[in-house]
Amino acid sequence: MEDSRKKGRVLVVTSVEPEREAILRGLGNDGRFTVRIGGVGPIAAAARTARILATEEPFDLVICAGISGGFVGQVEVGSLVVGSEIVCADLGAETAEGFCSLDELGFGSAHVPVNQQLAASVTEALQAAELPVKMAPILTLSTVTGTAQTTAELTRRKPDAAAEAMEGYGVAVAAQEAGIPVLEIRAVSNAIGPRDKSAWRMKEAFAALEAASSVLREVL
Repeated sequence: MEDSRKKGRVLVVTSVEPEREAILRGLGNDGRFTVRIGGVGPIAAAARTARILATEEPFDLVICAGISGGFVGQVEVGSLVVGSEIVCADLGAETAEGFCSLDELGFGSAHVPVNQQLAASVTEALQAAELPVKMAPILTLSTVTGTAQTTAELTRRKPDAAAEAMEGYGVAVAAQEAGIPVLEIRAVSNAIGPRDKSAWRMKEAFAALEAASSVLREVL
C-alpha cells in the first residue's frame, strides 16, 4: 500500500485481553486502530475476524498480534517477529511417509502471503527503535508445541520459521477473503520445546508487544 495507508483504518486482532491491553497502551489514543479479541485458535479467530470485516466500517489493513513461542536459534525470548508469511503448520494429512501439507494434497494452501514491502517497512521501523526483531515465517498450530519431537519435526519441515502461535492463519484467511492485506506480529514469551511454564517470560513479552505497538503508530 502507498503512504495514504497512514490515513486508513487498521484492525488489530488478538487472542486474549492481556494482549489487547498491551497493544492499546502502545497505540495510545490513535483512532485509526481498532483492537479486538478474536479468541484462541484459528477457527475462533477466523470467524470473529470475518464478522468484524463484514459488519464494521472498511479497514485498510488487518494485523494479527500477540505473544508466541520462538524457535531456539532463530529468536530470543522478549524479541519480536514480523511474519514474512503465515503458515498453518498442521493443516494436512498424516501418511506413512510423514506429514503431507494441504498444498501437497492439492486441496488449497496452508500459506497466506503478506505484503513483503509492508512487512519489511514495519521490521525496519522496529529495528530503528532499537527493538530486537526478525522478519520470518510464523506458524499457526491448533495445538501448541510441547515436546522436543514435535519441535524437531516443525523445524525440519519449515527450517526458516521463527515463531508459532494459534491464530495467525485464521485471521489471515478472513482478511484474504475480504481482499485486505494482512500482517502478523508476535512477541516471544518462551522457547518452543518441552512445555515448561516456569521458563515463560510473559512480562517481557507484553512489554515488547506494547513497544512494538507504539512504533506501529509511526509507520502505518
